[in-house]
Amino acid sequence: MSHTRSHSADGVTKIRGEYWPQLRARRRGAGDDGANTGRPSDGDTVVERRTRPETRTKKPPMYKVILLNDDYTPMEFVVEILKVVFNKQHAEATRIMLHVHQNGMGVAGVFPYEIAETKVRTVEELARQSEFPLKCVMEKA
Repeated sequence: MSHTRSHSADGVTKIRGEYWPQLRARRRGAGDDGANTGRPSDGDTVVERRTRPETRTKKPPMYKVILLNDDYTPMEFVVEILKVVFNKQHAEATRIMLHVHQNGMGVAGVFPYEIAETKVRTVEELARQSEFPLKCVMEKA
């Protein structure tokens, strides 16, 4: 594929019948007015850029997922729930489990509504499958 190039006196290169401005000359600072001051010359048109006001999406309301203590669910099961459902490391899961055991309840995590709801259902489903009465609730953070 061959390109036909010809240069005209005004600094425009003709490639296959189309005219393209010489970008190299503009990058070196040879603008229309020759001064390259960053301000338009007398013959240039100034165009203001109108932008829409920046819109930000609100962060979703967060909900605490709370494990409730009972006298029948083994501590090891609660630790496993915290590791599997809430992706906690063993040490942190043990700390949360002890907090639940000593205080009657403890926060397993804080999530947007849909995620918190899913985690509550998952915990209660796993507890029911294992025949433990572990309860999990959520409340607005």
